[in-house]
Amino acid sequence: MTRRAVLAGLAALAAGPALARSPPQPRPGRRLHADDFRHGLGQWSLEAEKPGRVEVRDGVLDIDTPAGLTLWFRPELVGSVMIRYEAQAVSAGAPNDQVSDLNAFWMAREADGGSPLAHPRTGAFAEYDTLMTYYVGQGGNRNTSTRFRRYVGRPGERPLLPEHDHAAVDEMLVPNRWQAVRLVADGGRIQYWNDDRKLFELDDAEPYTRGWFGLRTTFSHLRVRRFRVFALPR
Repeated sequence: MTRRAVLAGLAALAAGPALARSPPQPRPGRRLHADDFRHGLGQWSLEAEKPGRVEVRDGVLDIDTPAGLTLWFRPELVGSVMIRYEAQAVSAGAPNDQVSDLNAFWMAREADGGSPLAHPRTGAFAEYDTLMTYYVGQGGNRNTSTRFRRYVGRPGERPLLPEHDHAAVDEMLVPNRWQAVRLVADGGRIQYWNDDRKLFELDDAEPYTRGWFGLRTTFSHLRVRRFRVFALPR
């Protein structure tokens, strides 16, 4: 064995644990959709349980809400996609600055295959049980839980596998810091990434391959920027 091969092997062994913690992200392909939050909310549909404040300013979507709220992105997403954006949980002393619930639905459809936009909801969380969708709630329950679910379209059912129920402090929200989010639906490979770290992965034998994206929160103050949707190369 050559000296170069020995050195390469030692480097691989040294890097092994770090690589296991941070596997490579899927590489995005062609950009399908984008919102730079400089031209209003025309690409979004709002469902809010109580009156709050949702506005765009200087390239940032600002959501300040005392209760459940969902913003649906209007275009349907079809095929293998990656959804990317940056989000910040605001903590500045205002009533809704709770640092909680950076949540999302993706590839969401009604049980009959229809669009959630055609079946408006009040914003109350239980009303979304009837969707067929992937869902992540990061920093839920006042920033104490981070969970992934695959909804099956039946009222009262929010399936939660034990391995998808996390409570580690380093998987929660960090006040006032921009965090990068990546949602992947690539055939049966479903992933959620936060700050280049993969928090969840599901090998779905019956994947949801088309549907809608919804940004979700409750009793919180969030900021979002740089929203993009990319096709994933096959």
